[in-house]
Amino acid sequence: MKETETTFLPSLLDNDFYKFTMQHGVIKLFPHAKAKYRFINRGKHLFPEGFATALQNAVNSMANLRLTANEKQYLAATCPYLDPTYLDFLQGYRYNPDEVKIEQQGTDLSVNVEGLWYRTILWEVPLMAMICELYYQLNHLQHISNEQITAINKEKIEKYGRLGVTIAEFGTRRRHSYAVHSLVVEALKEYGGNTFVGTSNVHLAMKYNTRPIGTHAHEWFMFHAAKYGFKMANSLGLEHWTNVYRGDLGIALSDTYTTDIFFEQFDKKFSKLFDGVRHDSGDPVVFAEKTIAHYKSMGIDPMSKTIIFSDALNYDKVAHITEFCRGKIGMSFGIGTNFTNDVGLTPLNIVIKMTEAFPENQPWIPVVKLSDERGKYTGDQKMIHLAKEILEINE
Repeated sequence: MKETETTFLPSLLDNDFYKFTMQHGVIKLFPHAKAKYRFINRGKHLFPEGFATALQNAVNSMANLRLTANEKQYLAATCPYLDPTYLDFLQGYRYNPDEVKIEQQGTDLSVNVEGLWYRTILWEVPLMAMICELYYQLNHLQHISNEQITAINKEKIEKYGRLGVTIAEFGTRRRHSYAVHSLVVEALKEYGGNTFVGTSNVHLAMKYNTRPIGTHAHEWFMFHAAKYGFKMANSLGLEHWTNVYRGDLGIALSDTYTTDIFFEQFDKKFSKLFDGVRHDSGDPVVFAEKTIAHYKSMGIDPMSKTIIFSDALNYDKVAHITEFCRGKIGMSFGIGTNFTNDVGLTPLNIVIKMTEAFPENQPWIPVVKLSDERGKYTGDQKMIHLAKEILEINE
């Protein structure tokens, strides 16, 4: 498909890598499971008249996206841990706009997704990206020049280079637009040298010959809680991940039900098998301290492991984390909106989260996330209370 055929998404691969790796796992392990997702307008942004219609048109256009032969070949060569049968499936996959329900009342926008989990799992990231891009378009908000965007990101990646760290770009979901995102990755690739190690966006990784980066997201563990219970969610989520990937994609997400609960279940087997963990909420230095202490308690050299920090990062936060971690544990950084929406406008504070799961032979079950920041708890309040009670989380 040519990039001019649809305004917002030039490719089926214009999505975050962890959506495809999770989709692969869901197809293998949970092909009958269903899921519901809901748009959450954290920033209470006001959407202009006609927004829902424009978004619906964009969603409808996604039905035309398909994996090209070159893209399939790229995935086969770059990601050998993805089964050939999965790549054949992805070649035949088509977005079904009927899975998405969009409504608007005044300036309030409602977006809900429902269907088989292995299908609906791909909607979250592109929907958020399109909502952001349409918001700026329909409000007639102009970003700074392309030359300024390139210069800003050149300066950023060179500054990170002087800090001596590695940086990946994680900004698809809340990017200003596809055009800006492409400019950003192009600049990071051109000026980043060994500092820039890849992007979460598979299409742009292919376009700019860099590495697609990602493993799994909170929804992987949220589903496991719905199917197996809160006490088993982390351990079975990790076990199933290792069964699918056999040691590849070895960064474990730690904060679906708080880091303290995670480390209780991240035993020596998982601690040795996984290459490291990802930090996504709470104080990063406190997290690093806990992670270092955990590995030492297992008799594992923390310098042989890596923390991927990815929580709303900018240079000052990265410098602070680096100062603490250097020489104590391996580290790398995934930076999102600070790269892809630093264009002179206010980034949108929005998310799309799984709200319910329908495991096979079970009813719909509300799912929740209990991150290391109280304000980031998401989901049904009764289920949050139940999870805290079962997991003995006191605050």
